[in-house]
Amino acid sequence: MTISQQSTPHGFRQRFVAGERLFGTFVKTPTPHPIEILGDVGFDFVVIDEEHAPFDRGTIDIAVLAARAADIIALVRVSSIGSILSALDCGAEGILVPHVSSLAKAKEVVAASRYRNGHRGYSASGRSGRYGGTASWPYIDAQDEKVTVIAMIEDPAAVEHISDIVAVEGLDGFFVGRGDLSVALGASDSRAPQVTDAVQKISDAARAVGKPVVVMANSREEGDAFAHMGASAFILSTDQGLLRKAASQILKDFRS
Repeated sequence: MTISQQSTPHGFRQRFVAGERLFGTFVKTPTPHPIEILGDVGFDFVVIDEEHAPFDRGTIDIAVLAARAADIIALVRVSSIGSILSALDCGAEGILVPHVSSLAKAKEVVAASRYRNGHRGYSASGRSGRYGGTASWPYIDAQDEKVTVIAMIEDPAAVEHISDIVAVEGLDGFFVGRGDLSVALGASDSRAPQVTDAVQKISDAARAVGKPVVVMANSREEGDAFAHMGASAFILSTDQGLLRKAASQILKDFRS
């Protein structure tokens, strides 16, 4: 893998669908400070985690503002399809949607995320519309062009129907949820052969339709292996995981 240049707030979707090598991390702490630090360090994007962390609309709004201040792309892992609208109105550049396990749900995700050929609720009064500063149709076209929609593939049923899911127009890419797949498959951990086989199947299906794959990589070696399988975007730990790792290491260094 090679390190990419730091992202700008414009053109993330185009960079992502083009298969540019991108690096991000999950943010689970509902304050702006981790996002500012990650932007300053040079990560391409953060994923604000509404699904597994204590984020609500208010804290997502502040987190997106912090990302803009730190010149880093903010995506939101929503807790459900019903959260897509608020995340995008707050100004998120895109979304990750959990448990997209069927063709029907994949189509529902796209419809909730797009105006044209979809049913995203209209309002240009928030940050995404410059608080009313963008006219309606230019706003609609700009949002449909820039919003990145990523389906999380983390169920055996999704793997079984992956060829149908990846072909859905409007889905920009796919995140492989190895944690949930491991539990569902009864695997010992996320490196078990049956999980790796699922990752390969998802990657092959996405590559067949020219769409990118995102994975969570715990090491450079693991990232290289996934890159070889076809992944182009990588989520490296979480803000809490990075803090824990650095805190454990410095404490170990001093105690030794």
